[in-house]
Amino acid sequence: MNKYKTLALNTVVFAIGSFGSKILAFLLTHLYTKFFSSAPVFNTKEILETCANMLIPLVSMSIADAIIRYGLDKNYEQKSVFSNAVVIMMTGSIGFLILSPLLLFYSDIRPHVFLLVGFVLCSCFRQLSAQFARARGMVKLFAADGIICTLMFFLANVILVAILRLGITGFMLSNMFADLVSGIGVWCIAKHGKFFSFKYIDKELLETMLRFSLPLIPTAELWLITGFSDRIFVKAIVNGTEAGVYGAATKIPNLLAMVSTIFYQAWNMSAIAENDSDTKSKFYAQVYDAYQALLALAAGGIIAFDKIFSALLIDTETDPAYAHAYLYTPVLVIAVLMMCFNQFFSSIYTVTKHTRNSFWTSLVAAVVNLVLNAVLIPVYAVQGAIIATFASYFVCYVIRLFDARRYVPFRVSNLRTVFNIVILFLMCNAVSHTDPASASYAQWKGIVPIVLTVELLALAAFNFKPLLATANKILRRKKKA
Repeated sequence: MNKYKTLALNTVVFAIGSFGSKILAFLLTHLYTKFFSSAPVFNTKEILETCANMLIPLVSMSIADAIIRYGLDKNYEQKSVFSNAVVIMMTGSIGFLILSPLLLFYSDIRPHVFLLVGFVLCSCFRQLSAQFARARGMVKLFAADGIICTLMFFLANVILVAILRLGITGFMLSNMFADLVSGIGVWCIAKHGKFFSFKYIDKELLETMLRFSLPLIPTAELWLITGFSDRIFVKAIVNGTEAGVYGAATKIPNLLAMVSTIFYQAWNMSAIAENDSDTKSKFYAQVYDAYQALLALAAGGIIAFDKIFSALLIDTETDPAYAHAYLYTPVLVIAVLMMCFNQFFSSIYTVTKHTRNSFWTSLVAAVVNLVLNAVLIPVYAVQGAIIATFASYFVCYVIRLFDARRYVPFRVSNLRTVFNIVILFLMCNAVSHTDPASASYAQWKGIVPIVLTVELLALAAFNFKPLLATANKILRRKKKA
């Protein structure tokens, strides 16, 4: 089977496992905006979730990335990789428990600290178990776990949040329940226990894995800071309600991130497998062309149907402030598109073990984001935060475009990137005229659907060729890749 077909089949498996589960998780936005009492309460939920996501890399020492990188590499013994990872995770968890009282100093999360600790530990355990299953090539189990875990999470939310009305407590308990059951289930089914023993500890490999994973901790933190600092600034400078509305608006661009994540899981495995190939540069160029084309089309579709997605997924009855959330979404979609491109280039750093480059390029993005937030939000309110987010991701993209290709040189069509971004911004402009409060609303009301359709067709026409070329690689090439 050629490498294009292997990548395609793995992507399909991950899509089957992820798409349904991601959609269920996405639909929970409607449940939260309906059953949390107001936008500020929704913002507290977002703060807790982000705090957990910031703590997970610290507690786990980002060792899940090392599990994939070294677990898939045939030059390393899987028992040693997993045993080292378990010891590292245990050490981080014990340290976290000792230091967890420090969380009480953060007033927004103080009432939920105990649940936050449980959330983090359960998530770390599930991450360890699931990623090792993927490293062992058990992609069907990994995919099935994604469906089952999210289904449990969804049902737990329905019971605890919608029926029992436990609010944020119900949300946190739902996370803990789903992650714990998922982690135990995968561990038992995959029989991970036979891969763990203290006698398999390899100190030299342990040091190698830590050198790989430790730079990824600040990288993960910086991306979270870049993604969440906007809401902190908006809450402090504008108000808590707008911060909650902005948080809800960010859920719609996550549809694009969902598509990218599904592909990235499969791509990472293929990139590691092809690391020693003489034709890897051609492989990267072909895959990136198709990746960029597909995501640009997906971004255009999300922007075109932005108002419909918002109406379906954000409940405006609980708090009418959510009604204008859709106006914040379009440029955020383009920002997420740039983040997805950054993710592709980060795979080069992972495969070639240059994770320090992931760190410093993420640092640049975080600094740009923080500076622009401080400058733009006082002037442009929420729109200033959106511009800052796009600018920071774009700057990181430009840097990685040149830096990452020093390690794996491959062709990138900058013309296609510029064209796609320009068309997407024109679509954003069209959506902005659908606001009834806009002075141009009456003039644009009848032509916006036509304009969006034409622009979406232009995107499709311009991006058709790389998608067709990759499809031919998958369907027709048998022996050569």
